[in-house]
Amino acid sequence: MRLYRNLVFATVDALGEIFNEGGYADKVIAKTLKRDKRWGSRDRGFIAETTYDIVRWKRLYAEIAEVKAPYSRENLFRLFAVWATLRGIEIPSDWKQIEPVPTRRIKGKFDELSQIRKFRESVPDWLDELGVKELGEEVWEKEIHALNQQAPVILRTNTLKTTKEKLQQELQKEGIETEFLKGYPDALQLKERTNVFQTEAFKNGLFEVQDASSQLVAQFLEVKPGMRVVDTCAGAGGKTLHLAALMENKGQLIATDIYENKLKELKRRARRAGAHNIEPRAIDSTKVVKKLYNTADRVLIDAPCSGLGVLSRNPDAKWKLRPEFIETIKQTQEEILKQYSKMVKDGGKLVYATCSVLPSENEEQVKKFLSAEEGKNFNLAKEQKILSSETGFDGFYMALLEKNK
Repeated sequence: MRLYRNLVFATVDALGEIFNEGGYADKVIAKTLKRDKRWGSRDRGFIAETTYDIVRWKRLYAEIAEVKAPYSRENLFRLFAVWATLRGIEIPSDWKQIEPVPTRRIKGKFDELSQIRKFRESVPDWLDELGVKELGEEVWEKEIHALNQQAPVILRTNTLKTTKEKLQQELQKEGIETEFLKGYPDALQLKERTNVFQTEAFKNGLFEVQDASSQLVAQFLEVKPGMRVVDTCAGAGGKTLHLAALMENKGQLIATDIYENKLKELKRRARRAGAHNIEPRAIDSTKVVKKLYNTADRVLIDAPCSGLGVLSRNPDAKWKLRPEFIETIKQTQEEILKQYSKMVKDGGKLVYATCSVLPSENEEQVKKFLSAEEGKNFNLAKEQKILSSETGFDGFYMALLEKNK
């Protein structure tokens, strides 16, 4: 593989912004890719995938390169040199920015560190210890390995506008090959990674990009056309749009969130998707929530969480997460479950979901809620724990709670 100086420099610049300035990898990469309009899809793919790769394996590569944060530009080039060497890619000898590191030393150090999980899977000590504590050594070992793999690109067919079969044909016309996924009724998986947002099918609202595990959440809520449904932590609306499709645009779908800018994005996405029964409401006071008490047939609480189940698509989260954040978010989850469960009317149903694999954020939160005063009228109908190591998709948890009539 031949390296091009401008692509390597762009990658190193992106890494500096992510590691030293706390930039979010997806946003930094998106901005970097706009730097030169002459870059083709292969060039853009190199920058994006190399940056994500080095972010994913930061601890391992930094140990091999013998560099520490904050990383100087020279150190970032050393990280790149480790990445290239481990892939058998030769760095041109006239590139003065990259100090040559002996191949034998890099590979020897790699073999040595690969015996230790926290280096092999490139995770902070505290996270490795937490994973073992919550999931057990054997399950954590498999799970963190699975979460370090590149996430597949999964599409959710917008059934308000098309069918899975027709969508597959439309994408094929645009040169994109997909395959069906057994057990995921609306899902298509890309056979090769490509920028699907440039397709006519996307512009016409025929699909959304949504992981296969995430697609199970809306179905778990058992919505029907004509119901009154509240999506309490709607964000930009990935699951809201799925609920609208399952409701066939009939009934009322109230999408709430504390961030109004996210709801604006939801409105834009809803227009493209042709979802007309969505009513966004920003939670700017407790009145917004209280007005909904005892009114909803179905309530979805896609709770804020550590996001440990989606590390494969957000590898920089490993380095941004802190133990104290996880403790704080668990308190938030408990409070949200207590407050938002009051929206469910008698005989209604509630789904509590997270994209975390930690029992303390999942089944333990549900048990705590059911044993509290606020949960005394609810029963656990079913729950589903999804591990990335078992499915190849994101780690998720969902629990369906039924309120007594």
